[in-house]
Amino acid sequence: MRNFPRRDRVVRRDGAEGPGGWLDRLECDTRTAGRQTAGGPPTAVARVTGLQGRLLTGGPPAAVRHEPPPYGLLRAATEFLTLHHTEEQLGDPARRIAAAHAEIADTGTYRHTRDELVFGARVAWRNANRCIGRLYWRSLHVRDLRDVCDARHVAEASAEHLREATRHGRIRAVITVFAPDEPGRPGPRIWNEQLVRYAGYTGPDGTVTGDPRNAGLTALALRLGWPGGPGTPFDVLPLLVQGAGDDTPGWFHLPDDAVLEVALTHPEYTWWRALGLRWHAVPALSNMCLEIGGICYPAAPFNGWYMGTEIGARNLADTDRYDLLPRIAAHLGLDTRSDRSLWKDRALVELNRSVLHSFDRAGVTVTDHHTESRRFLDHLGREERKGRRVGADWSWIVPPMSASATPVFHRTYETVERHPSYVHHPEARARARGDTGGGPARDDGGLV
Repeated sequence: MRNFPRRDRVVRRDGAEGPGGWLDRLECDTRTAGRQTAGGPPTAVARVTGLQGRLLTGGPPAAVRHEPPPYGLLRAATEFLTLHHTEEQLGDPARRIAAAHAEIADTGTYRHTRDELVFGARVAWRNANRCIGRLYWRSLHVRDLRDVCDARHVAEASAEHLREATRHGRIRAVITVFAPDEPGRPGPRIWNEQLVRYAGYTGPDGTVTGDPRNAGLTALALRLGWPGGPGTPFDVLPLLVQGAGDDTPGWFHLPDDAVLEVALTHPEYTWWRALGLRWHAVPALSNMCLEIGGICYPAAPFNGWYMGTEIGARNLADTDRYDLLPRIAAHLGLDTRSDRSLWKDRALVELNRSVLHSFDRAGVTVTDHHTESRRFLDHLGREERKGRRVGADWSWIVPPMSASATPVFHRTYETVERHPSYVHHPEARARARGDTGGGPARDDGGLV
């Protein structure tokens, strides 16, 4: 593993396996970004040694309350083990179910075999109603790190996850599964929404340099001791990781060799390069809970690869993100005085052309919304032929541009939820916003 460098002072700044772009469409309440949560006792800052930086006391993870009661766990285990044995043609599951029930009676939980973990993680992807790229669910590479539970090693393994997924641009769908929640001992948590996210520095006037979506988490990282990056719109945030049983998260720098980024150019406009735009190659969601047979794995970062519109039509274009359409329209010489000129549409197309062109030139896997829409219908047909109903959320499956020009637009879908699944608990969303449940962190002057 790479060493994660220790930060010794605090410097506050003012200023071939499946698309995963759906990850960037998760809801986030940007109204609270960068603000402190009111109420509750002041949080404390503890001095620690090593590479984590300061730790912020915020109480034990709340997600442990999502553990099902004993009867619910027995039922969930039975349903999952029956599904596994049925689909994988393993014969009668009675013996395995009896063993799991006995383990639950003795310990309050049970441990999946590696085969069960792999099957559960892949089927959770198959069941993801908001993902358009599920055609590739069987190719998901599963890294079984359930014995890893402390913050430092979770951060190191997360960096290695990015290296394994990147493969010099040939993006591979990967999930890394860390220790699960157990009775009286919650598993580790990664506070970041994705393993790679760009900082959002809030200035004195309230304007944000970088990604406004991450303003709250950026502020928290700074309070924890992260000195901040160079102050560009694309500074990579550190990982904020809370170890199993810990009350506090620590911050960890992501090594440069773990983060592949693509500089954005345009196939026609030479001035485009001067905009200084770029985006990271791997969309690795890191704060969703993988739930298999009643067991919650709260730290299970997973990725596919990007669909271009998630970068060009959402991350860089949304008004509460980088809001680049007015800037691009100005460079294109478009009339922005009236929406009827369709200047937003024209700028949006060029921005998305830039993303696809740049990723292709860099040799980094990316898909387009037309191709992936057709592949999703292929997935529906394949699953229906196997007798499996497919749930889907129309508002997430339909691409964020040229919607009616894609085949997924012209039909309806069931939204039935199935298990195993990836679940986004409210407290995980709060952590991704930097909400600590208490007052502001006390600046105690640095590290020891």
